[in-house]
Amino acid sequence: MSDFKNLTVYKKAFEQAMNIYEISKAFPEEEKWSLTSQIRRSSRSVCSNLGEGYRKRLYENHFISKISDADMENTETQVWFDFALACNYIDKNKFKELNLHSAEIGRLLNHMILNPSKYTSSNTTIIKKN
Repeated sequence: MSDFKNLTVYKKAFEQAMNIYEISKAFPEEEKWSLTSQIRRSSRSVCSNLGEGYRKRLYENHFISKISDADMENTETQVWFDFALACNYIDKNKFKELNLHSAEIGRLLNHMILNPSKYTSSNTTIIKKN
């Protein structure tokens, strides 16, 4: 695996962030600096934390920490879905679709957290720091 952009979880998270970007264009103007900004930032942070974590994969604890941050941002994004639904900015079908996609991303992130050695190159020595 030579690049974090080749990771399935990155591709799915990027797709989700772009989907959220498109959906949030229809949110009311008064949400520009609140819900719209928050949901876009948290969804994009999943991707950025994956990139940062990938570059920290030499150090297992740092890698896990960054992937955990990505998981946290993914969960935050799910909270914003709740608000978007409650405010009637998205319908129940879109809400369900977004949450299912987010849950899949979460499962992939958790796999990375529990199995960090699977995400390092065979030439890389993992440095564990307790």
